[in-house]
Amino acid sequence: MARARRKIAKSPAAAATVVVMRLYIAGSAANSIKAVANLEAICREHLKEAFTLEIVDVMEHPLRALADGVLVTPSLAKLSPAPAATVVGNLSDKSSLLLALGLKGHAK
Repeated sequence: MARARRKIAKSPAAAATVVVMRLYIAGSAANSIKAVANLEAICREHLKEAFTLEIVDVMEHPLRALADGVLVTPSLAKLSPAPAATVVGNLSDKSSLLLALGLKGHAK
């Protein structure tokens, strides 16, 4: 799986805060596929168009993962807004993911 970069934001007025994330996956491993699907669902439901997501496949870019300090996949790094956060696993724990993304009050 090639490294993909998704940037979704309409205009500064439409999105007050853009959440910047980087998801590290290991090719087409089951947990990696599930993590992508779970994160995309959360983004659709809670972030709408106010996020930037970069997906890094550590099978294709192992040195990048090591340089970034990633030892376990899947691993999600929320880079901004502060505070930064990391979530490891397939991102199926919705409440923990929302908390890490700073969306605790948005849980349904």
